[in-house]
Amino acid sequence: MPLRGIRHVPLSMAPGTAFDAITLDAQDRHLRRKLITTGGGLDVLVDLGLPVFFEDGDHLELEDGRFVEVIAAEEDLYEIRGASPAHVAMLAWHIGNRHLAAEIAHDCILIRRDPVIRDMLVRLHASVSDLRAAFDPVHGAYHGH
Repeated sequence: MPLRGIRHVPLSMAPGTAFDAITLDAQDRHLRRKLITTGGGLDVLVDLGLPVFFEDGDHLELEDGRFVEVIAAEEDLYEIRGASPAHVAMLAWHIGNRHLAAEIAHDCILIRRDPVIRDMLVRLHASVSDLRAAFDPVHGAYHGH
């Protein structure tokens, strides 16, 4: 029978080194109730009261008091840049209008690779580069942490 994961602990409140870790992509880091297997082979039933998005480095507290670190997996992304801040804002509007998960940095936007969206962005004169990196998209205004 798997151990239960009972509490999300943000990185800023993490109690030091976790005994094990699990690497998940951005979509899989949104958890409420799910069976996961850690890197060390331990089966854990995540059993939280509400859905939580685990950011890179956050911990999952187990019912026995131990902690598992959640690591953001590298994903295939596009790095999108514009000619000016106003151009980047316009590109962000088009991405948001399509309800795509996006990570917003000070000078670029990251999204998951999608050739149709890439073509749209190129037509909008964006610079689009392939990138493999951890993905930390902005969470909607109505999603709790």
